[in-house]
Amino acid sequence: MTPTTREECAALDAADPLAPLRDEFVLPEGMVYLDGNSLGALPRATPGRIADMVEREWGQGLVRSWNDAGWWDKPRTLGARIAPLVGAGPDEVVVGDGTSANLFKTLVAALRMSDRSVVLGEAGNFPTDLYVAEGAASLTGAVQRRVDPDGPGLAEALAAGDVAVLLLSHVDYRSGTMRDMAGITRLAHEHGALVVWDLCHSAGAVPVDLSGSGADFAVGCTYKYLNAGPGSPSFLYAARRHHAAAEQPLSGWHGHARPFEFSADYEPAPGVSRFLSGSQPLLAAAALEASLDVWARADMALVRAKSLAMTDLFLDRAAAAGISSITPAEHGRRGSQVALVEPEEGAGYPIVQALIARGVVGDFRAPDVMRFGFTPLYLRHVDVWDAAEALREVVETGEWRQERFSLRSEVT
Repeated sequence: MTPTTREECAALDAADPLAPLRDEFVLPEGMVYLDGNSLGALPRATPGRIADMVEREWGQGLVRSWNDAGWWDKPRTLGARIAPLVGAGPDEVVVGDGTSANLFKTLVAALRMSDRSVVLGEAGNFPTDLYVAEGAASLTGAVQRRVDPDGPGLAEALAAGDVAVLLLSHVDYRSGTMRDMAGITRLAHEHGALVVWDLCHSAGAVPVDLSGSGADFAVGCTYKYLNAGPGSPSFLYAARRHHAAAEQPLSGWHGHARPFEFSADYEPAPGVSRFLSGSQPLLAAAALEASLDVWARADMALVRAKSLAMTDLFLDRAAAAGISSITPAEHGRRGSQVALVEPEEGAGYPIVQALIARGVVGDFRAPDVMRFGFTPLYLRHVDVWDAAEALREVVETGEWRQERFSLRSEVT
């Protein structure tokens, strides 16, 4: 049952098996942080882990740490630790480079594996996905098309028989809609297309089963729900069955079969390592390690149950305040965020800014969406209640109409 009082929320928090994990994060006093779907909170262990890499591994170990501290193998060892969070084998995930670079690698690899000429993308997807798909299509001579993945157009486009690769976000960045990964992958395969899944709003937010869904490729970031910090590296998944055939375009020496032979000719490494390019940001990798230590203690089933309970609560309270949502009510189609529609034209951005001034941090996505992320490792039910109350007050009192809340910053 969705709680109807703050006291009932407090009772849920007292019985929450994930509650001890909140203490593993640095959270500013008095803040309700609902933007973990944009940048996750800082794990308390992260500064110490980075300092250890700087002072001991780098400062004392110097170049020896490529071997002694396992620096060279970080892309694979970290990938193996992320693999259980996305339903993959430990040899199918590698960490390194950014999301855009990894999207480009997987899209081009998938196109090279097909004799077809169409990249089918998602209308309204996050711009990086659209831009990278455009670039990959241009490089390979393919054609880019876009479709609404939540309507009949997807099946119709795949049935045309010329789609080489389908690129979709598992959870939509604006609405929080979660797609049927297994069903869509099966549909694409039935029509001879490969699928690249974007997991940026999925990893650490919802259960993901890449292997069980038959996925071909996937990429995801680590700075949102995985809490690895700004600029932290992306991860890339390639199904084991594709390793031998996949040919990615950024063929750097870390992806070579025998990098320390320093051969003048490129030979891809076996397995998922062939998707690596150059040296990776190891200080960022240290931050990711600290976060994954926390995730090793989290049960994803409990994370999902708490996420749904908190988003149910926020949706109910927002509706009671007369604010509508574009986030699906059905649990099976909902990620771990709530997207509310501005109550009148131009109100969305200043409402979010008024909330931030009150210590309730969400974000705004043009043209009209107020977005709130729910991160069960450190968010409480009382936080959700308080955030919804603050939202109601800001809207009902017209507080958001103050001129200062309409001043635009570069990042919204």
